[in-house]
Amino acid sequence: MSLSRIGKLPIEIPSGVTITIDSGDVIVEGPKGKLTQFITPAVNIEITDGILTVSPKDESKVARSQHGLMRSLINNMVIGVTKGYEKRLEVNGVGFRVASSNNELDLALGFSHPVKYKAPEGVTVTNDKMVIIVSGINKQQVGQVAAEIRALRKPEPYKGKGIKYADEVILRKAGKTGK
Repeated sequence: MSLSRIGKLPIEIPSGVTITIDSGDVIVEGPKGKLTQFITPAVNIEITDGILTVSPKDESKVARSQHGLMRSLINNMVIGVTKGYEKRLEVNGVGFRVASSNNELDLALGFSHPVKYKAPEGVTVTNDKMVIIVSGINKQQVGQVAAEIRALRKPEPYKGKGIKYADEVILRKAGKTGK
């Protein structure tokens, strides 16, 4: 009995996207680019009439556990090559500056030195005043780059200074009270 509810959902292939299965790899090509993902031999992938379905080869624990994962990965690839992914980070702090040029961030984060961050290939980083926008077609890579940028200066709980995700809530603490 397969319990993967996510794995059962079929993936509709939008127009302009081609999916090819080539000896253990799934290649998704779309208007924004091309992504390749290794597929475990424990699952079957079938494409019929513009709909992709993932099914476990057998009822083994490995096949069942990989079922939903593979479906999610392929779905994320399809969304990536059509819409792309984007993460926004906000920079808060007095004297903090953000500047970007040809995919490199130049940050002043209250250290004694400027911080430079070069984005890897396939990911673009831009800034709109104090908001850093990380975008690309690979969901995992976009999230990784956003996490690396946030790690340059994590938000602190007293004044909320630092780099935080746009949708992140910083739990604030009361400072010490002087007697």
